[in-house]
Amino acid sequence: MIRKLRITVAGKAYDVEVEVLDDTGHQGPANPAPPARVASAPVSSPAGPSRSSAPAGGAGAVPSPLAGKVVSIAVKAGDSVAQGDTVVVLEAMKMNTLVTAPAAGTVSEILVKPGDAVEEGQALVSIN
Repeated sequence: MIRKLRITVAGKAYDVEVEVLDDTGHQGPANPAPPARVASAPVSSPAGPSRSSAPAGGAGAVPSPLAGKVVSIAVKAGDSVAQGDTVVVLEAMKMNTLVTAPAAGTVSEILVKPGDAVEEGQALVSIN
């Protein structure tokens, strides 16, 4: 069975067709049950910033939204950042993801360097 879906990435909508298969790789039933909703961490394409889930008050570590490799660091210790400013660029599955400051503050510490492999939730920078 073919299902038509609309997927939005960085504000741009894409219409796609998906073939529904069962566990054996064969085409699934004609009327499958609706898919369960799954929450996921927001990430972005190179065209748009991600919103990390650091504390909303401003102070604290900025966690990695996904596992990947640090491509670049856009700030240095002592820099002032506004909410939404890019602090780190990660690469995962050949796509860059911008990690942004969750709130305005001052970068107190850089916890990673370019080339480092990071895990989802790992602290990347600290902002006071």
